[in-house]
Amino acid sequence: METRGARSRSDEGREDMRREYRFDYTKARSNRFAGRFQAGAVAVVLDPDVASVFGSSNTVNRLLRSVIAAMPERGRKRAKAG
Repeated sequence: METRGARSRSDEGREDMRREYRFDYTKARSNRFAGRFQAGAVAVVLDPDVASVFGSSNTVNRLLRSVIAAMPERGRKRAKAG
């Protein structure tokens, strides 16, 4: 039986939460990162241990292109998205 003063885990941190948040849309900007991607580009998230090996997206792309070049012609078919 719980006492009135006991808190459940879901109640932790609620004193920091406001009942309602108002967002000022007049200060909103369109996607400021959209210009960084070329048309048809796909964003991929690397695990931290993998990402630590590569300094930039160029090095990742260079390695992947060399793997693709080494693949047999049959295996080069482009995978369908989705």
